[in-house]
Amino acid sequence: MSLPVNHPLVDGRTASSNLVRAYRGDRPATTPVWFMRQAGRSLPEYRNLRLGTGMLDACLTPELASEITLQPVRRHGVDAAIFFSDIVIPVKLAGVAVDIVPGRGPVLEHPIRTAADVAALRPLEPEALAPIAEAVAHTVAELGSTPLIGFAGAPFTLASYLVEGGPSKDQQRARTLMYSDPHTWAALLNWCADVTGEFLRVQVLAGASAAQLFDSWVGSLSEQQYVRRVAPHSKRALSALRGLDVPKVHFGVGSGEVLKAMHDVGADAIGVDWRIPLDEAERRLGGGVPLQGNIDPALLGAPWHVLEAHVQDVLQRGLAAPAHVVNLGHGVPPDTDPNVLTRIVSLVHGAD
Repeated sequence: MSLPVNHPLVDGRTASSNLVRAYRGDRPATTPVWFMRQAGRSLPEYRNLRLGTGMLDACLTPELASEITLQPVRRHGVDAAIFFSDIVIPVKLAGVAVDIVPGRGPVLEHPIRTAADVAALRPLEPEALAPIAEAVAHTVAELGSTPLIGFAGAPFTLASYLVEGGPSKDQQRARTLMYSDPHTWAALLNWCADVTGEFLRVQVLAGASAAQLFDSWVGSLSEQQYVRRVAPHSKRALSALRGLDVPKVHFGVGSGEVLKAMHDVGADAIGVDWRIPLDEAERRLGGGVPLQGNIDPALLGAPWHVLEAHVQDVLQRGLAAPAHVVNLGHGVPPDTDPNVLTRIVSLVHGAD
């Protein structure tokens, strides 16, 4: 299957956008910028819209998900929208009882910890993804020449939530399962790869011009663990986009030790967190890889002259890569002043 003829990359709306060009390694005259978690909690218009609506309900209500996705594009003038959703949405749509607990994150009613638990997991039926396709299509129609980035969680991060039953600092139960029952582990990660890959594929077919796979907990793994027990499943997730010519971005938190392995699973560009400079990330990748990142989210609350100097340093180090998309090294903190993000966009756009 190839992209539909009315897809923004095919009909010309986004193919020459600064974001798509940068992800493909063609440095545009103006460096593109967007922010992970730009859609959501830091915006007062989001909080007003979400009143009385649960997080997952908002993700699965097409008109709400679309409006939330569009809000930061209107406010900040960023070069891309990121689809408003949550990494556990495909898990929920496949029938797993999961909810987002305010202040904590995704919590499962029954954690997945045995071979029988994994065997009981059901595939994700295509019709369950109809609200996602509808939200993406509506958003893309509103965005015009601004690209939409599709969003999905990497198999390891999904599996960590499933095994731990919620957020964990070190993913110890998940890593124990990885070694104590490797067959069950592989079966679980294959299931995670399939549901998250289909989630990403639906977004792309509905009009997303790029796809980003998030591995929030990859920093808990050694390079050997990642390469042997995780990377093949991340590759399987991205293979859901086979035949669909969209740039693929892979981002992980604490991923400095596994950057090259994350690129090797089939990514075109690599997102870098705040822990290592972009020029060092490019060196570890062996050169020739477009980068995304890596403003330290903690500096969003610093005095402007401190933040400005940091952004300029990020831009300078990003020159080591063939192309660079400015972003944060993780998501926008909830207490961020939105005006600071708007000011960063102006700074980046005026720096070239």
